[in-house]
Amino acid sequence: MAKRKLSALVWQEEKLFVAKLIGIELASQGRTEKEALNNLKEAVELLLEDENVKLPTVGVPKNPELRLIYA
Repeated sequence: MAKRKLSALVWQEEKLFVAKLIGIELASQGRTEKEALNNLKEAVELLLEDENVKLPTVGVPKNPELRLIYA
């Protein structure tokens, strides 16, 4: 399988850090930013064990902007 670079957003919610992939509905959490990213990496590896999973082909910006929208 070819290697592919994936991007993630990381933010803190109360006492936990959340890591979410950009372009794929997959997220994880941890007590530290590093732990959240490691947990997300493990989740991606488990997801990709399924040979039927298709990663998005749409390009992801190199420097995405995270904008908070309040209702």
